[in-house]
Amino acid sequence: MPLKISLKPGEKLYIGGAVVMNGESHSEFSVLNSTTILREKDILTEETANSPCRRIYLTIQLMYMDPENLAQHHSNYWMLVKDVLEAAPSFEGLIREISELILDENYYKALKVTKKLINRETEVIEHAKQSSECV
Repeated sequence: MPLKISLKPGEKLYIGGAVVMNGESHSEFSVLNSTTILREKDILTEETANSPCRRIYLTIQLMYMDPENLAQHHSNYWMLVKDVLEAAPSFEGLIREISELILDENYYKALKVTKKLINRETEVIEHAKQSSECV
């Protein structure tokens, strides 16, 4: 089943190793075969991976986009997960779900679940900031 993609003017898209940038108008196209695809808004850089869970996302993103170095990315992932679980054991359910997707080599879905993990991390950080301000 083809994947239909709509791009806003100037929006970038990663497709199978190439970065494509849309022109000045809205465009729509279909991808007819299986390949790695990520929208610009879903891509993290090393600079924007500024929290433990964002670094997990970046590592999974690299698994998805850079399969030639999969062993190194997997190794990095398990080290990051260990550190996050030591600091926040309550994240274990989401981490388990993400890890199962990674072991099934379903990196795109793992990225989607990792967004939930990042949202949870943000909530915990905000709660901690509010608690410290009340003291």
